[in-house]
Amino acid sequence: MAVTENNGTKIFWRESGSGDPLLLIMGLGYTCDMWHHIEPILAQRYRVILFDNRGVGRSDVPPGPYLMESMAADAAAVLDAACVTSAHVFGISMGGYIAQEFALQYPERVRSLVLGCTSCGGQRAILAAPEVLAILEARKTMQPEEGVWAMVPYIYDSSTPRERIEADIAIRMQSYPSPEGYGAQLQGIFMWESFTRLHKLKAPTLVIHGESDQLVPPENGRILAETIPGARLELLANASHIFFTDQPQKTCELVHSFLSETSRTRHSA
Repeated sequence: MAVTENNGTKIFWRESGSGDPLLLIMGLGYTCDMWHHIEPILAQRYRVILFDNRGVGRSDVPPGPYLMESMAADAAAVLDAACVTSAHVFGISMGGYIAQEFALQYPERVRSLVLGCTSCGGQRAILAAPEVLAILEARKTMQPEEGVWAMVPYIYDSSTPRERIEADIAIRMQSYPSPEGYGAQLQGIFMWESFTRLHKLKAPTLVIHGESDQLVPPENGRILAETIPGARLELLANASHIFFTDQPQKTCELVHSFLSETSRTRHSA
């Protein structure tokens, strides 16, 4: 476990496993500990590098808004601290925004790109249904744990064992973000879009989306896969927004198969 710095902002990071480097980028308001279902599996094959985005967990909470360019620069600082020139990059939800921005800003540092339960942002993104947006609005008046549980039906698949969800929520409550950090990340989300730049992405790209995702509807994954040159789309059955908790083994199988294929292609080129 270590701390690096990007323009005065301290970013917590850690690593596990060995092999080709794989950078994991988490979503809105979550710390890197939320990778706990799949990190041990991925670490059997890869050098997994994780970090807390600015605004949450053990990283600093500087004044916002947090532009995606700044958060991508945080990711670059983490790779620098780990002495990694280039890595496979896997981002989910807001982390998918950061991963896209990272690939656009630092294309030479991306061996391959995995985008999970995310979108292109801006006006081209498909919003959640009105009832889901209403729950998000209602959370402002709820206690933190009540608000977290209120979102469960919309971000986890109904088939997911309750104990897995409870494990996630326990982590969430241990590292619940401050209003300042959460709000600054949210502002960055609202200010960002990639659709007009997706054609510039050159890294081999896998898009993963849960079929029952009600927070970021699957149509967003289709838009990404259809717009990013050569991208592949995998829709997971019995999986929602937090698909890596709903289907951890299947998620790791998809990621490993894709990374292995791209590594073989890269080495033979």
